[in-house]
Amino acid sequence: MAKFIEEFKEFALKGNVMDMAVGVIIGGAFGKIVTSVVGDLIMPPINYALAGASTGSLKWVLRDGVAEVVNEAGDVVTPAVEEIAINYGAFLQNCIDFLIIAIIIFLMIKGITKLTSLRKKKEEEPAAPEPEPEPTKEEILLTEIRDLLKKK
Repeated sequence: MAKFIEEFKEFALKGNVMDMAVGVIIGGAFGKIVTSVVGDLIMPPINYALAGASTGSLKWVLRDGVAEVVNEAGDVVTPAVEEIAINYGAFLQNCIDFLIIAIIIFLMIKGITKLTSLRKKKEEEPAAPEPEPEPTKEEILLTEIRDLLKKK
């Protein structure tokens, strides 16, 4: 049992697991922000364009619901029938949520990739070339001797 606990502690405290946990928490909060942006900022103009109908309430009714019919004695004459509908308005709103999240994640990844490539370029830039070392006294003398021999 102690070995299991030790392995679990080693796994849980790895950097990747902690990073993932932080990402999940931030992602949950980010999801609420995006839902608010869609529900409170984007959908009202769309609802206004749809003659005031709420996008979330848009549906295609396959079968109308019927209320329960009760006689004077309180006996159920006709049981209630639930409405059957395809709620495409809620689906539409969820699709808009997804698109906004996908666009923002795309932009974030694109920015991170750009920053990473800039940092790599900076690291890969060659250092300024070192100046040529001064010739030694021997090299200077040998060069002079060579030049004198060329003149003859």
